[in-house]
Amino acid sequence: MDKNLIQRTISGIVYVAIIILCTSPLGAQFINSISPEPIQQQYLYYLLITFLMVIGSWECIKIMKFGKGYEKWVVFPVIVIIFYMFSKRYFYHDFYFDFRLNEILALALIAIAVVTLFKYPNELYYDSGKLIFTVIYVALPFSFALGLPKYSTYNHTFSLEVLFLFILIWSSDTFAYLAGKFFGKHKMAPKISPKKTWEGYAGGVILTLVLSYFVEQYQPELRGNWMVVGFLVATFAPLGDLVESQLKRTFGVKDSGNIIPGHGGILDRLDSFLICAPVVYLYFILEKFI
Repeated sequence: MDKNLIQRTISGIVYVAIIILCTSPLGAQFINSISPEPIQQQYLYYLLITFLMVIGSWECIKIMKFGKGYEKWVVFPVIVIIFYMFSKRYFYHDFYFDFRLNEILALALIAIAVVTLFKYPNELYYDSGKLIFTVIYVALPFSFALGLPKYSTYNHTFSLEVLFLFILIWSSDTFAYLAGKFFGKHKMAPKISPKKTWEGYAGGVILTLVLSYFVEQYQPELRGNWMVVGFLVATFAPLGDLVESQLKRTFGVKDSGNIIPGHGGILDRLDSFLICAPVVYLYFILEKFI
């Protein structure tokens, strides 16, 4: 068997296992079964998101090739401040999904950053533009991801919104790949991602909706309607992949990193999550008023 395939398989299994352990009660149950010091699931999830955000930010800085100005050294302090503000809300149960103008503006900034990347990439050749883009593209999505799960410090329950979000993203990618491989003829974005086709996209949407139907039926305690979440994931997950592909193409980079052997970097693996997490967060806001 090809060594690269073995490497990709092992690292992929480890990656998926870490995501499952940190986004479901299984992580705390496993650690508490072997450790005398108990840990709550909320801390495992927080550590996971913090780690992914730090590595993802560093990868984005390397991709965009900052110059020797002050901007490179300002990125992490700004990211820490933003993440700290969301972290306080995470630990004080302050994600009520009310209509807050500052949240809507922050979510709008993500959309503006995406449009800028595709329509006005020259703006990102300046270090000031790189600083703003890194903060918006990496720090904000991971910060909003802290608000997706529900947890209780009283009975140590931890909801599974993020776990099923990952499952739907993985299924969307897999179904789109398979549908594109067997039926793909019309290229979606040949200059950015030559392998993506509209047939693959349609297959990803249809089959992800089927899976989300079963999630909605058998996981009624999840926040929101997961048929809607499934449609949003299937719609925006490919956009997340195109955004990261365009970012790497703009700066002439093949992979964001190599922290996951055979799979690339954190941004390579979580490109869809970076777009889907804030989109689902926005849906949870709007869902309260529908």
